[in-house]
Formats: sequence, C-alpha cells, structure tokens
Amino acid sequence: MEMAPHDFWQEIDPPGTFAVGGEFASFYVAVLEDGRQLRLPIRVLADGSHALASLIVNQTSFAVLDTLAEGLAEKIRPMRIDVVAGLPTLGLTLAAAVAQKLGHNRYVPLGTSRKFWYRDELSVALSSITTPTQQKRLYIDPRMLPLLEGRRVALIDDVISSGASIVAGLDLLAACGIEPVVIGAAMLQSDRWRERLEAAGPQWIARTVGVFSTPILERTAAGRWKAPPA
Repeated sequence: MEMAPHDFWQEIDPPGTFAVGGEFASFYVAVLEDGRQLRLPIRVLADGSHALASLIVNQTSFAVLDTLAEGLAEKIRPMRIDVVAGLPTLGLTLAAAVAQKLGHNRYVPLGTSRKFWYRDELSVALSSITTPTQQKRLYIDPRMLPLLEGRRVALIDDVISSGASIVAGLDLLAACGIEPVVIGAAMLQSDRWRERLEAAGPQWIARTVGVFSTPILERTAAGRWKAPPA
C-alpha cells in the first residue's frame, strides 16, 4: 500500500493491520505497547544502504498527537513530575501536550531564539540530526528558572536519535543547577543515542523513556528495507 507524503502520521491503525518484522517498502510500521500501529515514512541515509523511520510531531493529526502524548504521560506519571521542560523545535509540541495530560497548567519551553534579556551563560551549543549544518544555541528564559528550581522536572523531546539535542538540554539545565528526574520522547530512534547519554552521565539511560522505538533499517537485495537481526 502506497501513501501520499501528506498522509503520514494522520491515523493510528488497529493492532495487526499491517505485517511487522519483515521487509518494508515505502513505510515502516511502528507498534505501540497496546499493539496499535503507526505508519512512518522511511528516510534514506547518506550511504544509501541504511534508513530511518521518521516522525514529525507538529505535522501529525491531533488524534495521533493526543495518543502519543497520552502514552508518554502515562510512562512518566509515576515519577510525580512537577513541571515539564520542552526542547525546540518539535519537542515543544509534544511537551505542551504531555504537560496538559499530566494536569499541569503550563510548561517551560527552551528555545533557540535569543531575546535581549537572556543571559549567554544560560545557553549551550545545539545541533540536530534533522538540521546538521545549522549552528544554533539553546537558551532558557531566566524568568522561567523559578518554575524549575527545586522541582521534579521532565525533559521532553519529540524524537531521541543521536542524543545530541537531549544532551544539550541536560547541559543547559545542569548550568541552572537542575537535574531532570526523567527524559521522555515519542520515539526512540535506533540505539545511537545511548552512547552519548551514557557519556553524559550513568543515570540517564535508566531515566529515558519513549512511547515506541524504531531501528536503523538496512536495504535488502530487492531494494526494500528491514531491521537488522536483534
């Protein structure tokens, strides 16, 4: 079954709708914990032999965003979170929705746009797998610090892939004297992020949760895609 590019991320399919565990052509089938399925477009990497399943949270339907936010909120609810902090850009959409699911009336957005009242010491360099050539900095509005200090904080991004963005968020919060009790994402994309998070601190792997995980895909002789052996 082919999908138009604008049709991805628009619906959650019932369990068993599509075959999983075999080869994929134009989309990858991610499976949620309750068995429901989400079709994700396949993005070919530069080597032409590997690919990743893609999720762009701010292009999802409201129903899909609601499902992902609910799933992540349920995973972090036992940590008794006081405040959610979100990473730009796409993580902000998910963080706001998760905060609402947790019953919060606001969240703390980190940002890449420097306002004149921001302080340079409250910023870190930021890179992203989706925008690797752009040089950015990650900032926190100093006015938001009282919302985070001494609180149980969840740091939320849409996807954790290389781990670069989430580690930048951890570094920024550490500069503010804040250590999140949990890191959350809708999708954990492959296992590449583990090495970077482990280097940032031995506690972070155990504190990281996602709604679902996807592997790096390998091209088959027939030109399709499959997950490598476990």
